[in-house]
Amino acid sequence: MLITAPTRILVAREAVDFRKQIDGLAALCEVELRESPLDGTLFVFRNRRNTALKMLIWTHGGFLLLYKKLERGRFRWPEMSADRRRITSAELAALLEGIDLSRCRRLGRWNPKTGVESVRDTG
Repeated sequence: MLITAPTRILVAREAVDFRKQIDGLAALCEVELRESPLDGTLFVFRNRRNTALKMLIWTHGGFLLLYKKLERGRFRWPEMSADRRRITSAELAALLEGIDLSRCRRLGRWNPKTGVESVRDTG
């Protein structure tokens, strides 16, 4: 596996210029997202037409840049509030498969200590 489970996955709310490569995207992480690109966070960017994604992560002493371009259709970008741009690995997997996250709902899970179902907010 190229990537171990990152501690965080952050999604850029706005589309970015896809001519940017590793250095340009790392600069966007610092300047616009106000996050360090060197801490193991996986950053997800989209192009203006929502037909391609770039994912940037620092791993094992260097950056890894992943690119996915759809042959048909568009990615359904998740709604992002001003304070929420973090998604789970399950949400990223769904996004990469073309699932519209706004139409999905996470079901609660049983907690044996409290006996109640709960949904963890990752925002």
